Amino acid sequence: VQIVESGGGLVQPGGSLRLSCTVSGLSLSFSTYAMTWDRQAPGKERERIVGISISGSQVTYVDSVKGRFTIFRDNAKNTVYLQMNTLKPEDTAMYYCNAGKSSSRRGTLVTVSS
Repeated sequence: VQIVESGGGLVQPGGSLRLSCTVSGLSLSFSTYAMTWDRQAPGKERERIVGISISGSQVTYVDSVKGRFTIFRDNAKNTVYLQMNTLKPEDTAMYYCNAGKSSSRRGTLVTVSS
């Protein structure tokens, strides 16, 4: 399984970024996998922050990102997105995507700083 995240970068507080995660090599169709995003801030454990169901009808968010982050998926493109708005310095982290039980080790770095 190949999981490739992109879209990270440096953004000022209050700004926005959209992360993308494209998956290939799955044994089943992408549309049959629940997708999640984790993040790992410097010096902290990796934490699950958001998830989306197979159909996309059910999403879950950790409290710290509720109302600011939105996850959505495009099954035709084998891609899941994370729209991040009103970014805060505490959102600075490596962001990782997971397809079912397959976890990414690559990630994309988001830095929120003025």
